[in-house]
Formats: sequence, structure tokens, C-alpha cells
Amino acid sequence: MLIYKCMKCGTCCYDLPKSDGIKRIPLYPEEVKKMIKLARIKNLKFQVIEDLVFPDILNKKILVLTYKILFNQSHSCPFYEKTTGCTIHDSKPFACQAYPLSLKNIDAFKFELSIDPLCNYVIKNYQTLSKLNLDELKTVFLGEYPKAELFFQKNKRLQMEIRALEYKKEILIPREITLKEFDHYLNKWERKEIIVE
Repeated sequence: MLIYKCMKCGTCCYDLPKSDGIKRIPLYPEEVKKMIKLARIKNLKFQVIEDLVFPDILNKKILVLTYKILFNQSHSCPFYEKTTGCTIHDSKPFACQAYPLSLKNIDAFKFELSIDPLCNYVIKNYQTLSKLNLDELKTVFLGEYPKAELFFQKNKRLQMEIRALEYKKEILIPREITLKEFDHYLNKWERKEIIVE
């Protein structure tokens, strides 16, 4: 039986060709703080931009749920080195810990397991992986599947937090908004990070 082992090829740590820096490695606000400290220790340039945000028109704030890494001049994560791979392997973000897996909701009762087709391990073992059921895939990705579940659960908690704040009328997120309005809010309003445990 296959057991996933990172090949340290860096595919997941590099931006996609011709993507203009849009590869999405979401980072929670608390992960950003931890990575800033690690970057200082390693003397690395580390930058992020806002990723998942919502305008709160009640409080006139931009709610920030996640950020994403800005890749360096070589189009890789600043914590990646060609000779050793990830230099913060034991402290890397949730999304990286779960790689090459991600879970997403199909509906209220079902979720889907997604495997990154660009991962070299997946490419190398595609024929075998494509024939496995979910329980078998959980065995192949023994370390990564529980991390993907944790990542999925954290995302669900963030969604529930936003809904709870709306229900309590502490925030108001518009259901329809023009690009012009959204751009105005992004440029004028303060940020408020939404953090859940």
C-alpha cells in the first residue's frame, strides 16, 4: 500500500506558472503573526496580502479571515530552500500541513476530498491513487488527512463565527455589492481580523 511522503520538490511552495502571483495558500491571522516572528529569526523578507475579506457596513470595517503569502523574486515561498525544502516544516501553516489534500463542502451533509494534481507524488502515483476509496486514501495520506480535517473544521468555525455575529446583529455583511462600493470600502475602512480557535 502507498504511503505519502513529501518529495521536497517544492511544487507546492512555488507560484503557478503565468498565474501573476495568485496561488492561494491561505493563512489565518494567528499564523501570520507566527510566521512574521520566524521570518525575523531567519532574516527573511515575508509579506502577505489580504485574502478572504468581508465588508461590515454596520461598523465600517473590513473583516479579514485569511491572508495569503506573497512569493519572493524566485516565485517561491520565502521559507522554501531548494536544498532542504520547507525550512519551517514543524511550524508551517494549516494549508501546508494538509497538502496535497483539501476538503470542501458539497452541501450540508457531504464534503469532497480534493488532491492537488500538480503534486509530483500525486503525478507519480496517479494510476493507483485514482482507484482508491476514501478510507484507502486516508491510509495513504495518514498524516495529511487529519490536518485537512482540522483545516476544514477551522474554516467551518470561521463561517459559523461570521453567521453568529450577523445573527446577534453585531455586524452586517451586504449580500449584494458593486465592485466600486467594495473598492471604496477596501480603501477607506480599518481592518478587523476574525480569529477562532
